[in-house]
Amino acid sequence: MRESSFLIQESEQGERLDKFLSGKCEDLSRSYIQKLISESRVIVNGKAEKGSYKIRKNDLIKIIIPEAREPEIKAVEMDLDIIYEDDHIIVINKPPGLPVHPAPGNLENTLVNGLLAYADRLSGINGVKRPGIVHRLDKDTSGAIVVAKDDLSHKKLVEEFKERKVLKIYHAIVKGSLPYNEGIIDAPIGRDPRERKKMAVTERNSKEAVSHFRVLERLGDYTYLEVKLETGRTHQIRVHLSYLGHPILGDEKYGRVNKKNRLPVERQLLHAYVLGFNHPCNGEWMEFEAPLPEDFESVLKIIKNT
Repeated sequence: MRESSFLIQESEQGERLDKFLSGKCEDLSRSYIQKLISESRVIVNGKAEKGSYKIRKNDLIKIIIPEAREPEIKAVEMDLDIIYEDDHIIVINKPPGLPVHPAPGNLENTLVNGLLAYADRLSGINGVKRPGIVHRLDKDTSGAIVVAKDDLSHKKLVEEFKERKVLKIYHAIVKGSLPYNEGIIDAPIGRDPRERKKMAVTERNSKEAVSHFRVLERLGDYTYLEVKLETGRTHQIRVHLSYLGHPILGDEKYGRVNKKNRLPVERQLLHAYVLGFNHPCNGEWMEFEAPLPEDFESVLKIIKNT
């Protein structure tokens, strides 16, 4: 069993309890949070409350998550967008909204489930929940991801990521017009000291984080950017662009959401556009491009036409 506690700040009051927890507990699905609430495993000021409860300043919320037996991860047929495949690796264009691996409350609708149905074999280094998974993309970030079919390929790819030999280029639409056409963001990232579920630019308990950006197109109130990662910290691009004052469009975690905005944005518009690495077996340099998904293209088109 594990427990998490949250002390409500003034800026957070008035939000529904279930919605608040969905934002704080990213590893738990909304349906699983509802289940915990119905089982009285969410306690507010010593009392079980309903999901509709409106939180108040200084409320102490405790969520109790029971230990679960290691679940069986099922193979689920999915229409995977395969960019490249050989006997050792698979490169996939991951759609937005699809988590990479299973977590409590979502054991069947993840990339891993689709891979189990698609591939004859996957590396086992990361255990039963993450077979083949060398690196990850956030649930709502789309784009190129490489998967290993065997343990040796997995180890070599992980080494490439650690040694910063992997080319990672992203496309993003950000709010505002950047005053420069290109630049480098060299700002360390660590846990946000005020909100532990978030990352932040901070000097405290942080790690080096470097991002290179280039303006692809200026679109009035928005900018279409290319971002190349030198390091690979959690939420690095999202944190760095927010730190610049130009959060990614649709990023509820690191940027304010304008409810008056009529653009059809359901997630952060961040896409892993290019992935390059040395093949784990023959050492050949390989570079893959993942086409933009439909939702990203649609928003770009709307912005350009307004």
